[in-house]
Amino acid sequence: MARFSKIEVIQTMKHTGMVPVFYNADVETSKQVIKACYEGGVRAFEFTNRGDFAHETFAALSRWVAEECPEMILGVGSVVDAPTAALYMQLGANFVVGPMFNAEVAKVCNRRQVPYTPGCGSVTEIGDAQEAGCELVKIFPAGEVGGPSFVKNVLAPMPWSMIMATGAVEPTRENLTSWMKAGATVVGMGSKLFPKEIIAGKEWGKIAEKCREALAYIAEAR
Repeated sequence: MARFSKIEVIQTMKHTGMVPVFYNADVETSKQVIKACYEGGVRAFEFTNRGDFAHETFAALSRWVAEECPEMILGVGSVVDAPTAALYMQLGANFVVGPMFNAEVAKVCNRRQVPYTPGCGSVTEIGDAQEAGCELVKIFPAGEVGGPSFVKNVLAPMPWSMIMATGAVEPTRENLTSWMKAGATVVGMGSKLFPKEIIAGKEWGKIAEKCREALAYIAEAR
């Protein structure tokens, strides 16, 4: 069961402006990454549903986060169907993110009052997702669907939209400023925030610093 309300989740994402996106089969590695992000100021974290038994890793992280990072809102990403969404919500997912829009996922999430952020690549898909109750929609892959220009052009006729940009997002002043100035509500960031060599070297302090810098650039751009 989710520890945070739908409103709390959306407001936290909107306030911080960034949601790290990460997967690792090793529970201890994932714990260290989440802790580093938490220390860096992150308050919403997306654990992606990838690999066999990913839900078991998530279950362990969900229990741990509640104790060790009590203000961290843990959600799940890469969800493509309703049964998977239901499974993760049962394990404590506070939000559900997908690469595309699935109306059945929207229904099961709405029933539990858990935010569902689907991936959309067109204005029509965004409109369909909003009609199904999705307050925050994800443009994905953000770089391929038009980048910051796409966000800006969507908001012109649909100014009520809250958009998460995922894909082609980097923890640099120039990149983050372009997304924020275009009107993105929040960005999702994965590999650029967690370089393989840093994970392999267990340099958790560098991850915390990257998060602090990225959040500062977002705040500055706003």
